[in-house]
Amino acid sequence: MKREGFNSKAGAIAAAAGSAVGLGNIWRFPYVTGENGGAAFLLLYVLFMILIALPVLMSEFSIGRMTGKPVTDAFKTLSPKGYWYGIGFSGVVCAFVIMSFYNVVAGWTMYYVYLSLTGKLQGLNPEEVSQTFEHTMSDPLISIFWMIIMLSLTGYVVAHGVSKGIERYSKILMPILLFLIIVVCVRSISLDTENKGIYFLLAPDFSKLSIKSVLEALGQAFFSLSLGMGTMTTYGSYISKKQNLPKSAMSVAMIDFFIAFLAGLMIFPCAFACGVNPGSGPGLVFETLPNVFNQMPMGYLISIVFFLLLVVAAVTSSISMLEVLVDFLLSRYNMKRPRATVLAVSLTIILGIGCATFSPMLDFFDNLSANVLLPLGGFFIILFVPLCIGAKKMREEMEAHGGKFKLFPVFYFLAKWVAPWAILFIFISKMLSWMGIELFA
Repeated sequence: MKREGFNSKAGAIAAAAGSAVGLGNIWRFPYVTGENGGAAFLLLYVLFMILIALPVLMSEFSIGRMTGKPVTDAFKTLSPKGYWYGIGFSGVVCAFVIMSFYNVVAGWTMYYVYLSLTGKLQGLNPEEVSQTFEHTMSDPLISIFWMIIMLSLTGYVVAHGVSKGIERYSKILMPILLFLIIVVCVRSISLDTENKGIYFLLAPDFSKLSIKSVLEALGQAFFSLSLGMGTMTTYGSYISKKQNLPKSAMSVAMIDFFIAFLAGLMIFPCAFACGVNPGSGPGLVFETLPNVFNQMPMGYLISIVFFLLLVVAAVTSSISMLEVLVDFLLSRYNMKRPRATVLAVSLTIILGIGCATFSPMLDFFDNLSANVLLPLGGFFIILFVPLCIGAKKMREEMEAHGGKFKLFPVFYFLAKWVAPWAILFIFISKMLSWMGIELFA
């Protein structure tokens, strides 16, 4: 079976950026930044994005394009006598696990679009808003119904293939996402007449940083690009040899950062304007912001637009994770894409029902992926580059388009000596934290 690919550079970048840009950028980034002092944390995040996340992204792209095969076969092809092929299987398992609980949370965003459209969030006091969110999380029927809707949308895109499905819809969804964010940003900034939110995001106060903040920034930079689960390796296998791989990777990283930055610019000004603590934690989106929208003029419309953009961001990330599973089924069992998509969606729904019904299962899968599967996957991927590929082959792949990658020595140094140990540090600290041991309180 002939392997599909992206038809254009813009399509490849849009798809990969769509994978990277998800709820982690628009939901997690603002509240983590809020909890860690704002602008100083943002600078750390940018630094680690360049030093750690970008080398891993380039490595994943290169491994995928070098082989032109699914993630499970890519590592085996490059190291046929070793056990590195386990990285590929780990990526498939990780994507499957994350899909099962990610789409439960993504379903909540779609449910909140419905609540906003029907006006059921309007006029509620803070206690009633919290009760609404608690009811959303505790009612399995709500979670299951909207999870199935989200997965059905994702499956519809993936079933149409790489160029006619993923590429086409990514080129549509990413501009829509950007437009919706800008709409909310403009409204948010207009409310912040004293510019407190902008100052919080742009004026660094390094006294607010701690060693724990450094760890959070390191983790956010790594996880925000969807690294360690095979999505970027899979997308890399669809990229043409004619495309400049380093520039594509840098474009994806820049878009990912830009969207995260806009998310901060979207949330902090309106939070300060309405007297809301920007570090109010994971409940910022579902519990805090509805109260903000209720206080602002045009809050009804802004609420709809905001939760709609969360849905778009969730779908673009979900597409890439589902594609890892579908690509595995296509190559391993020689299935037709529509059938493989239906099977992958069905299996994810079954596991997702467990997460929606039994919240400890959702928490366990969340911790398993964040604390074990993703950091270990990223660690072995970046370690694979110097141990199994080498500088010569990596350089040839990155310069396959005919141009020169002048920063290759810098990339290779970071990939060999910096990124692996930083990721290992993330893994150890997160594992200890999962076991109740905080290295940096």
